[in-house]
Formats: sequence, C-alpha cells, structure tokens
Amino acid sequence: MAADNNRPIRFGIIGCAQIARKVSRAINLSPKSTLYAIASRSTEKAKQFAIKNNLSDTVKVYGTYDALLDDPMVEAVYMPLPTSLHLEWAVLAAKKKKHLILEKPTALIVDELDRIIEECEINGVQFMDGSMWYHHPRTAKVKELISDSKVFGQIRYIHSSSSFIGPPDFLETNLRVKPDLDAHGALGDAGWYCIGAILWAMNFQLPTTVTALPTLSRNSAGVILTCAASFNWQKEQTTATFYCSFLAHETMDLAISGSNGTIHIEDLIIPYEEASAPFRFTLGAKFVDLHIGWNVKPEEVNVGTELPQEVLMVSEFARLVKGINDLGWKPDGKWPAISRGTQLVMDAINKSIGLGFEPVYM
Repeated sequence: MAADNNRPIRFGIIGCAQIARKVSRAINLSPKSTLYAIASRSTEKAKQFAIKNNLSDTVKVYGTYDALLDDPMVEAVYMPLPTSLHLEWAVLAAKKKKHLILEKPTALIVDELDRIIEECEINGVQFMDGSMWYHHPRTAKVKELISDSKVFGQIRYIHSSSSFIGPPDFLETNLRVKPDLDAHGALGDAGWYCIGAILWAMNFQLPTTVTALPTLSRNSAGVILTCAASFNWQKEQTTATFYCSFLAHETMDLAISGSNGTIHIEDLIIPYEEASAPFRFTLGAKFVDLHIGWNVKPEEVNVGTELPQEVLMVSEFARLVKGINDLGWKPDGKWPAISRGTQLVMDAINKSIGLGFEPVYM
C-alpha cells in the first residue's frame, strides 16, 4: 500500500513543563504533525495543561508517562522532563519505537546520552534535541557566509552568551536550580546553547582543550548559577569563549570574528520577532586616516521565515519520521552527533571546574 504523504505525524508530549506550551503550539502549527496525546504525572495536571493551552478535545490525556508510551497511535514524542529523568524515559520511549525530541540538556553525562542514542539506533527511531535555533533560515544564511573562506577568511575567535534573570522565586523553586532534577543549572540550561553555537561555527569539530573560567557562581545546593569557559583549537589557531548565567540581564549573543570579517547576532536562541531574524556583518573593515572612524559600517541582514523556528524544527523532525516509517529511510545521524558533541564539551567544562579550572584535553 502506498504511503500517505499528507498524513501528519502523531506526536505525544511527556511532561507539562513551561516549554511544552511552546512546542505543543509548534506541533499544531506544523503542516506535517498533529498533537495526539499529552501525559503528566497525574490526569488532572494533564487536563489543566490541555485547558490552559486550548488544546483540542480530541487530544488524549494520560495521567502516567507509561500510558502514553503504550499508545500504539503515538509515533513521536517530545520529552521536556527534568534532566535526571531523561535516561529512564528516553530509553523506554526508544524501546517502544517512539521517535524522540529530547529537551536539552540531553543527559547528566555523556555515558547516559550514549545509552539513549544506542537505544534509538537499535530500534530505528530518530533522535533530536530541542535546540530550535538550528532550524531558523538565518542559521543557514550565516553558515553560508562564514563558510566562504575567500570572503570571511579563517575563523579566529567566537564568543557566545546566554543569560537571564528569572522571576522572583526562580532561584528558590525552579527545577533548573534543584540538584536532584537539573544538576547542571545554568550550564545545562543556558550554556548548552552557547556550546552548541560555538561548535556549529566550527563545523562541530571538538576543541583541543576546554578550560572553565573562575567566573563561577553556585547556589547553596551546589548548582551552577553562572559559568564561563574558553575553548582552543590548536591546529586552526581558533579561540572561543562563552558566558552563561541566571544572574545577568537577558543575552542571546553570538559573535564570530574571521580574518576578513565579523558577524554579530544578538537574538540567536529566540529571535526578536517570529517572522524575521537579523544579523550584522562587516567585511574588510579598516580605520580611516588619523583613526577617526571606520571605512565601512556593519550591514544588517534580515532573514524572513514563514514559520517560527520551533515549527521548522518539528517539521524537519516529522519529515525524517515520515521517511523512516513510510519510505524505509535510516534515522539521520547528524542530530544525535550534534547533541553528543555538545554534551562532551559540557562534561569537559564540569571536569575542568573540578580540577580547579585546569584545561581538559578532548
């Protein structure tokens, strides 16, 4: 029987975290997917999530995660659970043949992520983490520019930051500051983006060394609230730094300096607007005579998109799932590889912190 190319992929959501509101909207906005079921630790909590987000009455509501995973109609799962629960439930989802979008950070350590990826590979299901910015067309446009060595030159320095100050009770009650739920704190939540952006700029080549910087702050439970690190690529002679924090004003920056040009993005993780995203670049800049100014000004480019980046993420994932389920494709190994590289570097930063901010060779 021929595959129905127009049938949307049926998604389930396991966990009613705040980010699940955004992704449930994205699933329903994507022409390639539909929200089929949600699950929480209680039926009442799942029902309240459905009401709060105006979900259709046709969406199934489950009071346990197992019940959703046992539903044969669910083809793919989005899982925004606390990091400490990822290993158990992601492995079970893969065993149940559910394709998986796993919220970041993907695991507590890379060994756990390897177990999740291995189970996905064994069961032939697609894995992807929930980093949305990779899927915005701006990302491809900037990659095209920095990849042209004749125009941009060789990448010499990269800096990224991700920071915010949460609501008044954030530092006391949010799961991201609880060691038994999300032990990586700001490093896992905000730093994941910074690490990913830097590796993306370097075509996901791991650095030679990773060194945590003494700009480190923890809460009384030992969870990281502020963190910074530097990376070095010895052969390429490239350096990168990042800063992440729950204690600083909102930033989502990425700056890339090449031998012939520079690029700046101020809203990498969440664009200022859904319909377009800007970046600024300068090529061939020099000081004018007497060093009283520059010969060029940065040029701003706005990259439009018909769908928000989270919808594009869901759509790409659904496209891959459709190919695997209906056309016999193999899962795309690019996405688990990206997650694994990010996890490896995050682990190295934690190791460097434990060594008193000494370099860790990758």
